[in-house]
Amino acid sequence: MSETVRYEVTGDGVATIALDQPETRNALSNELLTDLTGAFELARADDAVRCVVLTSTHETVFSSGGRLDQFSADVPLVHKHFATERFPRLFATIMELGKPSLCAVNGHTLAGALGLALACDLIVAKESATFGTPEINVGLFPFMIMSLIYRNVPRKKANELLLLGERISAEEAREIGIVNRVVLDADFNDVVDDWARKLASKSPVLMKLGKDAMHRQLDMPFDEALDFLRSQLSIAFTTEDVQEGVKAFFEKRDPHWTGR
Repeated sequence: MSETVRYEVTGDGVATIALDQPETRNALSNELLTDLTGAFELARADDAVRCVVLTSTHETVFSSGGRLDQFSADVPLVHKHFATERFPRLFATIMELGKPSLCAVNGHTLAGALGLALACDLIVAKESATFGTPEINVGLFPFMIMSLIYRNVPRKKANELLLLGERISAEEAREIGIVNRVVLDADFNDVVDDWARKLASKSPVLMKLGKDAMHRQLDMPFDEALDFLRSQLSIAFTTEDVQEGVKAFFEKRDPHWTGR
């Protein structure tokens, strides 16, 4: 697809997007961020894609985070400001994908890359992976990913990550809510494939309704959220897949989804 990202779709409806700049430890350059957004947009537009897996081709690193040389480059400040828009655009593209996203963290995940992983719905990590926001150690701060961290991690633990800049293990990341599952390195690919196939096997129309609702209700007042979600349930009742799912349940068979 590009020089920075690999894109592949399998017959079971799983699209794999892999960061592919091992020589920079997949540092999040402007080019890589743009190509990642393009890959997710491609997956969103493809009806054959039912699930997206985000991973890395590097053996031990998912991504080292933002490109520090771009932050210190001798260019007008306004251009640096324009460039950082790529982060929120990518995060929004992932969260508004309408399809489930699974981040397969196969290595160290640092700085802005932690936000990239947290934008996905689920995270499976190798036991050997580590996580951290080391920006404070080089005179920066993780402004672009802070809101994602506080939406996933208890406040005091989030404060610890941001202020100390220390790495945590994959298991500790699981304990504080960053990671869903930690697996042995040898079992990693099998677990990722299993979860991806399960996600891809669900009704695409109900998955889209549900995913959109998950994103929209997140910051609504409680009463408004209940009202909105009730309306989404009523819409779900009109789909063929709801009727098929209930029928298949009572007939003790696998459902056949039409996506309608």
